[in-house]
Amino acid sequence: MLSKLDNLEDKYNELTELLSRPETISDQQKYQKVAKAHADLTEIVAQYRRYKTINSQLQEVQELLKEEHDQEFQSLLETELEDLKAARDELEAVLKVLLLPRDPNDDKSVIMEIRAGTGGDEAALFANDLFRMYSRYAEEQGWKIDIMDSHYTDIGGIKELIFVIDGQGAYSKLKYESGVHRVQRVPTTESGGRIHTSAATVAVLPEAEEVEVNIDPAEIRVDVYCSSGPGGQSVNTTQSAVRLTHLPTGLVVTCQDEKSQHKNKAKALRVLRARLKEMLEEEKNAEYAGTRKNQVGSGDRSERIRTYNFPQGRVTDHRINLTLHKLDVILQGQLKEIIEALIAHDQAERLKQVE
Repeated sequence: MLSKLDNLEDKYNELTELLSRPETISDQQKYQKVAKAHADLTEIVAQYRRYKTINSQLQEVQELLKEEHDQEFQSLLETELEDLKAARDELEAVLKVLLLPRDPNDDKSVIMEIRAGTGGDEAALFANDLFRMYSRYAEEQGWKIDIMDSHYTDIGGIKELIFVIDGQGAYSKLKYESGVHRVQRVPTTESGGRIHTSAATVAVLPEAEEVEVNIDPAEIRVDVYCSSGPGGQSVNTTQSAVRLTHLPTGLVVTCQDEKSQHKNKAKALRVLRARLKEMLEEEKNAEYAGTRKNQVGSGDRSERIRTYNFPQGRVTDHRINLTLHKLDVILQGQLKEIIEALIAHDQAERLKQVE
């Protein structure tokens, strides 16, 4: 571990030197690449330097203890030694986590898809609750939301909603949300007061850059049509809605939320690119995905990940057996506790793989 950290510190020093002389970097793109690599190493190098400082202090205290004969001063040194050992052990654990391979998608924005599952109107209303929850969480993080495509029911539920969350590190926090979200509550339409179980599916895709997924325009069929509102009613008499079909894979993406056909097509391409990226990565990482399925879950849309129980006011994440009795707060977008627990569990499981 220490030799790896030494190498990273050397690399960090080289990058620092490069950034101090920007005139030696040939172009802006290369400068940004160097700056990002430097930023990515900043935290681990800072923690490693703290670790080395504490190790140095430990050695000094140990030397003093060998030479010291005053009992009272010895006692003080022994207390300091224990504190330094505890700090060193804590930093070792932090460094092990920081050395884990980073998901290359973690810094990306995300495309989220929410669809009503089993449960009819109640499932669609719950899908809307989920969208509101993610919207408020994104707002709290300072991220921006942009709706790509939406299909609502007559009573304000969501049949299907596709939206982008633009923000640094959005994928690192939201990637654990993929799967089936289940709700247990008494619907407003239920006269007998019986609890119904409904579900909605969530998909979280990292946004793909054009350089990552190159789409040949000749392989896309573009259809345009009039957009429609709840219940199929027409809300736009111009043909601004766009449907893209990727002929080699059969993937279909629609977008109708903008009044401009050009904007709808651009948004649909973002979604198509992300779905193609997901498809390619699933094929490439089939073995890796199988390993992760036993950890925080595969993220598969058919996998039940969380239950929101209204009568008991609780939320249970089935992957890590976490139950919180604060349903109202969570639905207001306070997801930090759940997300941090999922990240910590994922890191602990990955650490087991390398130890």
